[in-house]
Amino acid sequence: MQPDVSFLIAAFNAEDSISRAIESALAQRGVSVEVVVVDDGSSDGTVAMAARYPRDLVQVVELGRNRGPGGARNAGLAIAAGRFVAVLDADDTVHPDRMARMIRQAEVFGASVAVDNLEVVQGDAEAGEPMFAPERLAAHTYLSLVELIGTSLLFEDTFSYGYMKPVFERRFLRQAGLRYDETLRIGEDYLFLASALAHGARCVVDPNAGYRYHVRAGSVSRVLELHHVEAMLSADAAFVSGHDLDRLALAAQARRTRSLRQGASFLSLVRHLKQRAPLKAAGVVLSDPAALRHLRMPIAARLRRLSASPKAAQAH
Repeated sequence: MQPDVSFLIAAFNAEDSISRAIESALAQRGVSVEVVVVDDGSSDGTVAMAARYPRDLVQVVELGRNRGPGGARNAGLAIAAGRFVAVLDADDTVHPDRMARMIRQAEVFGASVAVDNLEVVQGDAEAGEPMFAPERLAAHTYLSLVELIGTSLLFEDTFSYGYMKPVFERRFLRQAGLRYDETLRIGEDYLFLASALAHGARCVVDPNAGYRYHVRAGSVSRVLELHHVEAMLSADAAFVSGHDLDRLALAAQARRTRSLRQGASFLSLVRHLKQRAPLKAAGVVLSDPAALRHLRMPIAARLRRLSASPKAAQAH
């Protein structure tokens, strides 16, 4: 019998958290579930921990080489059997009623994609805070491509909708031929959702927080580096050339591209300053004076904005 949902868990050195993620997926109420764990070349006991569960509930795939989060998710998509597909990071969890609620929302509104709020949980706290103001999400029945692109800017004060963890109808993904971009080590989730919306998917918004985004106390974040931004610029260029975007989407994309380029200039400037290369730093400022404005951010805030995710376990 086809399960209602397939949870895709891309795992890299996640032995400390993988069991918690799997058990939260299996604890879903009102829906049938399968879990697909894709080990992305871990050197710890991740595979052994995941293999403890019954094979009819949890499939474990071991990749022959490290392919990054996008490659691991593509491997999971290739064998997923559920009507819907949900991405779950290996150090996160989900509330037990999340999938029943999101599938119901998708069916009621005729949507191929559903997104909800995230609960940001610090350390070992039992409860967290919503990432997005619930009233802000409640004002939108659907998430548009323009809104997704327009909020996905580097070093901005507000959270990006690209942080959301969508639930996709698998039939839509198959018909659209969508796959994760394996050239991206950061930003692959944003591009996958943007591609779904550009292919005409309707994305319904649930303002409730069903996904628990765990932030490890004292962990070292994945730091955004220049080559990550360059890869995002390249992937965005391919995205624009591969889709017929309307005027508003193109305008939003222009703002995003500008923010990525300014971010790249800022990262180049920081690198030259660390290397004590003032002439090269001056060259960056002359070519892109906007890079200087990021240096005015308080150091703590700057470090947060240089982080693509607050979870070291996702650093593939």
